[in-house]
Amino acid sequence: MQHSLKSLLLSGALALCWPLAAFAQDDRQASAPDINQILATVNGTEITLGHVIALREGLPSQYNQFPPDLLLQAIVDQLIQHTLLVQSNDEPPSLRTRIDIENETRTLIASEVLSGIVEAGPSEAELQALYDSEYPADMDAKEYRASHILVETEDEAVKLITSLASGADFAELAQEFSTGPSGESGGDLGWFAEGDMVEPFFNAVVALAPGEVSAPVQTQFGWHVVRLAETRQQERPALETVQPELEDMFRQNRVQSVVTALREKADITEVDIGTIDPAIITQYDLLEP
Repeated sequence: MQHSLKSLLLSGALALCWPLAAFAQDDRQASAPDINQILATVNGTEITLGHVIALREGLPSQYNQFPPDLLLQAIVDQLIQHTLLVQSNDEPPSLRTRIDIENETRTLIASEVLSGIVEAGPSEAELQALYDSEYPADMDAKEYRASHILVETEDEAVKLITSLASGADFAELAQEFSTGPSGESGGDLGWFAEGDMVEPFFNAVVALAPGEVSAPVQTQFGWHVVRLAETRQQERPALETVQPELEDMFRQNRVQSVVTALREKADITEVDIGTIDPAIITQYDLLEP
């Protein structure tokens, strides 16, 4: 067990070598835990229980198979080694490390702020108002079920339509020729409503009667041959069934509202991104000294 744990830690987040001595039962604290409890001091630098818990939280799930006493000692030893290595370094952090620290700090603090924003969900009145807005009592939306074959050129789409007119099976053609992810399932897109598909595609679907095949339809993804299978009226769901979805929507709206207000008050200057070659974001060698 100890050997397996050491192998995992060496290849994962705890990349170091250390002994795996377990804490004895008599040494464990019986009182309530204190995250400020000092577990080790390295040349004056304190390592606390809080440091250990935070590092443990970030470990992958495979570490759950190991006993907590082994992990506790392993994490303390890892923090000791990292502290020693930091103290042994007389050079300033590299550019890459400094930038990583800035990004990580920004992300962690922003996540903490966001957690505070979304901690409180909607009240009953807010939930009901959002439900009535998203699912009005007199809703009369229609849903469509269609299949499509996605190809690169209009000529290919025309040839497929000709084959279908001659009796070819739509699903088989989709499996053979479609470049879209739905090709494997015969082009079936399932049920969708207005707003779920790009406008040219949806307009073509609406113009069809069940069983009909469209003329070639061009979108930013390529050329489509579309067949409408059936339609149905969308029923208003019970509030209880969509409550989790509405609560998520409420929190997203709240976050967006807060961020929008912050942007309006802030002094933000941005360069024209269009003047920058987007391929530069993968030039990782720029971070090297």
